[in-house]
Amino acid sequence: MSPAIRPQIPRAVLLPLLATGLLIVGGCAALGLRQPQSAPHPLPTVDRPAPTSKTSARADGATLTDEQAQAALITQTDLGAPWTATRGAATWRDGLLKTRTTAGECQRLLDALYSDELLGAPARVAIGLDDADTDAQLRYQLGARRPADVDATLSWLGTMPVQCARFTATTDLGLVEDVQVTNAPLPEVGDVRQGLRVTVAGTASEGQEFLLTMDVAAVRVGEDAFALTNAGLGDVPNDATQAAVQIGALRLSDVRRQGRAQV
Repeated sequence: MSPAIRPQIPRAVLLPLLATGLLIVGGCAALGLRQPQSAPHPLPTVDRPAPTSKTSARADGATLTDEQAQAALITQTDLGAPWTATRGAATWRDGLLKTRTTAGECQRLLDALYSDELLGAPARVAIGLDDADTDAQLRYQLGARRPADVDATLSWLGTMPVQCARFTATTDLGLVEDVQVTNAPLPEVGDVRQGLRVTVAGTASEGQEFLLTMDVAAVRVGEDAFALTNAGLGDVPNDATQAAVQIGALRLSDVRRQGRAQV
């Protein structure tokens, strides 16, 4: 039986939840994102494999210098107003993503989402973008792993909609969550890609319902790869994810091409 579609939870219901202390602030303001009106749309796509670069001298297999990796990140300027650099972790991260489950490989997925290590290792460089008008947050990172390792991680992510289509998890505060994982479409960019949509829903002890929605994307472009999460309470427009993936792939391709031209 297909899981029932959950209605979007109004902010009027979510705000009392935040006030009760369910979500741990950790000294940071709750910030998030919405799709900017100024983002270019539609954006061009990269629909062919990136040319092979020279063999990396780095132990992690990355072909970009530190300066090139930093230049390959998307920025608030790319996405347009009202997106700004992050001022801290979103309030829902510790409250809703720090969870445990007995559903096999699903724990690995939860751990990757909470630790922000979607590519299986700490990011080489990363950026966070917030919008003070919502409770969402976008995190974009470049990985530091060899292409074969990235492909293995992307293949594993691709199994999540089957292995972890629906399962329960329990937070550190004892809340039982209903977690659902589905495939999410991504632009035809890079060499290999995988997108997921993860929803986390439940009811607080006071009776308020909550819903966390996460868009997850990971893309390999040649010997380098990036990943992002676009997440927030309630619904998260997929347009923001699509724009960030397209811009990110084009930026990484350009940086790689410029690097080869300088050799």
